[in-house]
Amino acid sequence: AARGGLLPPIRSGAYLVTLEMIDYLRKRPQLIHASNLGAELAYTLGAPYNLPCYIYDPVTVDEMLPVYKITGLAEFERRALGHNLNMRAMAHRYAEEHQLSYKGVTLIVVHLGTGIALTLHQNGRIIDMINDEEGPFSPERTGGLPSSLLIDFALSGRYTRNELQNLLKTGGGLMSHLGTKDAREVEGRIKAGDGKAKLIYDAMGLSVARWIGSLAVDVKGKVDAIILTGGIAYTKYFTSMITDHVSFLAPVVIYEGDDELSALSRGVLRVLRGEEEAYILSEEDLK
Repeated sequence: AARGGLLPPIRSGAYLVTLEMIDYLRKRPQLIHASNLGAELAYTLGAPYNLPCYIYDPVTVDEMLPVYKITGLAEFERRALGHNLNMRAMAHRYAEEHQLSYKGVTLIVVHLGTGIALTLHQNGRIIDMINDEEGPFSPERTGGLPSSLLIDFALSGRYTRNELQNLLKTGGGLMSHLGTKDAREVEGRIKAGDGKAKLIYDAMGLSVARWIGSLAVDVKGKVDAIILTGGIAYTKYFTSMITDHVSFLAPVVIYEGDDELSALSRGVLRVLRGEEEAYILSEEDLK
């Protein structure tokens, strides 16, 4: 089992690693990322022993309903990019722990890491998503920004395209306001009486809560649970702040940290046990 790379938009689940997939990830991935190496590394290890290799729930899983992709500009569609492997694994975990079918529950899963992404799960699909470019700001990312101000900023001549991209992805959020991306350090400042740190950190938490509310509206508030996961889910201060604002919608469940290696193994085990079928990407899929 290997991390899936930046493939074209595909449905969730397991995919057999093929030479065509490897060629795509080498030459024309959606974005440059270390995860593009996963399929080829697994294939290199497995091929001498004739072992099949799989990827599972890559970041480009796209099961969003068409109505949720529409934006106010015809040339743009909302993109489904997120920590799907961990978020879908946590949704499966919730269903298993409550002796429910994943296909029978409606869940909002929030990944709280250096980037923050949210997914809405219904009928076994991720039907809507708030990716880390458009939603709340996070330890490193700016999240959504006012478009007119961003246009002025981008055309100011202060930054190249790459510099601006890096700023939005690694220099935004807590890093921009407080000079650190470490939530533990920020909480330490708050305990020491730093009013600015509290203002910014609380704003980040409230922003997450607002976006949770926006996904709940998609399903008329009929949500079975809200799951908070990722590294920042370890901090009670932050998760309690979110819980206080969204628990009226549904019970809030905390699954701290990332479980991606376990998620990979469990996903492929479902294939080996015949509980799921692995897909094979065709040349048409990889265009």
